[in-house]
Amino acid sequence: MIAKLSHKGKSYLVDLTKPIDISIPLRTGNENVNAWYSNPVSIEPVRMGDWVGDVKQGGSVNFRNIAFNPHGNGTHTECVGHISSEDYSINQCLKKFFFIAELITVLPDELPNGDKVITKEHIVNCLEDRRPEAIVIRTLDNNVSKINKQYSNTNPPYLHHEAAEYIDSLGIDHLLIDLPSVDKEVDEGKLLAHRAFWNYPTNTKLGRTITEMIYVPNTIYDGTYLLNLQIASFENDASPSKPLLFQLNVAL
Repeated sequence: MIAKLSHKGKSYLVDLTKPIDISIPLRTGNENVNAWYSNPVSIEPVRMGDWVGDVKQGGSVNFRNIAFNPHGNGTHTECVGHISSEDYSINQCLKKFFFIAELITVLPDELPNGDKVITKEHIVNCLEDRRPEAIVIRTLDNNVSKINKQYSNTNPPYLHHEAAEYIDSLGIDHLLIDLPSVDKEVDEGKLLAHRAFWNYPTNTKLGRTITEMIYVPNTIYDGTYLLNLQIASFENDASPSKPLLFQLNVAL
């Protein structure tokens, strides 16, 4: 299916039959990507007396309980409810699901203390004069091991709060990154990048989202895409999510 769309005076053609999935699936066991000391994902058949919800074990249907933490167990999309005292849910904050997105690739700077940081200069240099609705940040080195990396207590790279402030100033509403958080793993609860992006609590941007722990393969080139940001309808600050990119072609 070929669709035509317009954005800021430009017309594009997009083939909706060719999505690029940049989510990491939820899987049982220790091979699933994990952060924040979360328990591994558990997918277990329901058992009631002699009955088991597993066809392989003699049940009539597969009927399973699933336990996971959206922030710690894989690709997830969160709203400002993640850091606010007010109750905001991703299901209520995210009402549109298609956006013009810019995919960029950055090599975080290493600081004297060993931290690796994505700076404002990275964002300025990569975006130049482009002003997308969403930004997708891929970090180097971009090893496929990101899909099962155990991030807890590793001090992963993060987004400097000045970079988040700059993204906010551009009017970008959706921030996607291939790290467990836009903030430093241990930051005394400051959450400076989260707060800067959502402008919380002074001028809170309720419609904005942050998606973390994506994976963008090296075969996908930097550039402009159509983003379809899919979530489950959780009344919670965050939900497992399935962001999809679609190649855009300029309409003649």
